[in-house]
Amino acid sequence: MGRFDGKVAIVTGASRGIGLAIAERFVADGGRVCITARKPPALAEAVEQLGGPERAIFVAGAADDAAHQDEVIATTTEAFGPVDFLVNNTGINPAYGRMVDIDLDAAAKIFQVNVVAAIAWAQKVYRASMSERGGAIVNIASVAGLRPAPGIGTYGASKAALIHVTEELAVELGPDIRVNAVAPAVVKTRFAEALYAGREEEVSAPYPLKRLGVPDDIGSVVAFLLSEDSAWMTGQTLTIDGGVLLTGGV
Repeated sequence: MGRFDGKVAIVTGASRGIGLAIAERFVADGGRVCITARKPPALAEAVEQLGGPERAIFVAGAADDAAHQDEVIATTTEAFGPVDFLVNNTGINPAYGRMVDIDLDAAAKIFQVNVVAAIAWAQKVYRASMSERGGAIVNIASVAGLRPAPGIGTYGASKAALIHVTEELAVELGPDIRVNAVAPAVVKTRFAEALYAGREEEVSAPYPLKRLGVPDDIGSVVAFLLSEDSAWMTGQTLTIDGGVLLTGGV
């Protein structure tokens, strides 16, 4: 018996990296999952990696598109049953540099995808099933949302907002729905490559554990937050950072 037997999850942004690692852990513990991202070929490959259509399905689309959100929930419910868990993993950072210089359209898009879309997903799974069945939501934030992060400040501001969204939803949706977040430091994914490529040893030097994260480091903690092992936790943001915040880094 797995701890997620009979349970159904949606994980956004899960064709690779952290999202896929979360889906892998969920399926390994007996659950069934719908993964989303923009590119169908990558999603199809990920579904095979997750065990095929008996365990996983995908719906391609943009995370901040309302019609896509509706399609994901309807397709998941038809294939596997009502949704028990939501993981808001999709995040974008199309602009690096000082916040004072950022293009405001880019800033608006960052907040639209990283914050507003996460609220929309939570609203829709609540209305579709969780209001009656209960469940759990996990938002993927960042250590950049916990302290200033020069060069990715607008992204960090969006993640700070997502942490606050987590706390607000936890208050609003308790006692039957728990809402938590995780705040990773640099994890070795394609999304974060610009932060460490070609200088991994230098970037990881301030980390007490002397390495950057890997997607499985996040997947295991998210699984804990979805499971009954964290039944008395809500509104919390767990920092998963190899200890780097202890040394003053981000």
